[in-house]
Amino acid sequence: MNETDDKSISEILQREVLPLLPQKIVRELGKLNFNEICGIEEIRMRVQKPLMVFKNGTDYFICENGLNKNYSKAYIVEKDDIDRTLQLMSDFSIYAVEEEIKQGFLTLKGGHRVGIVGRTILEENRIKTVRNVSSLNIRIAREVKGCGMSLVKKIYSDGIKHTLIASPPGCGKTTLLRDVIRILSYGCENIDLRGYKVGVVDERSEIAACYLGIPQKDVGIRTDVIDACPKVQGMIMLLRSMSPEIIAVDEIGSLKDAEAIEEAINSGVKVIATVHGKDIDEVLNKPGIKRLMENRAFERIVILSRKNGPGTIENILSF
Repeated sequence: MNETDDKSISEILQREVLPLLPQKIVRELGKLNFNEICGIEEIRMRVQKPLMVFKNGTDYFICENGLNKNYSKAYIVEKDDIDRTLQLMSDFSIYAVEEEIKQGFLTLKGGHRVGIVGRTILEENRIKTVRNVSSLNIRIAREVKGCGMSLVKKIYSDGIKHTLIASPPGCGKTTLLRDVIRILSYGCENIDLRGYKVGVVDERSEIAACYLGIPQKDVGIRTDVIDACPKVQGMIMLLRSMSPEIIAVDEIGSLKDAEAIEEAINSGVKVIATVHGKDIDEVLNKPGIKRLMENRAFERIVILSRKNGPGTIENILSF
């Protein structure tokens, strides 16, 4: 899978991320040279812990002279850094984004996702909100257009197949799913592929990366997105209201997921989904996947790894 080009990553950080960080953090990130900025996937802030970035499968600490694997001279994040970042990211209205915060994340303009942890406040055994935030994980949204074309050519040239994309975390399955959706939605004359109506249930706002309801990533011209909605309810809503030809969902595995997918399949809709799993055995041990495979729901399972970078297709199994 080809990554977003280096210049784009640098521009994305400058334009969409740095304006939402406090000046002290901006100054620390400003110490990084172009090569150090390239490839950054995450910026991690933990109270009274070193400021870190994650890139190329490795953690680095931000020190006086740039990135370093030794944290002895790293910048130490203060509680005020966390609080100020949340103020900037919520446009100084935490209340306005409280619904997202209680889900454990915020989605920023551009589709960047900020994971949030701290002390949960419960109400009737449900999370009402998160207070005393202690950690933030800013995940830089990347759009790798074209990375799904090889997969589309291999398994959709003679019609859409019910497809499960499986991989461990960090192997690019959501990025691949997004581009497959985009290609199927637009269609592709070069391979005589017509455009399909696609419904996306984006429970964690990671596929389309919606901001104020609008997809920040290109998921195609015939794609409808239900954002921040549980997968089961979302699939049922799409079936009832949007007449999709394809439904795409991320990170399935439960028996309830399986039931909703079976309902979609029985309605004549093709399903493309992803699942966490280090290998096929772990994938098939998940209750929902086991049921779906016993009922021969999926026609293809695509196994990914990071062997040649995120999105490496290890195998395509047919059923």
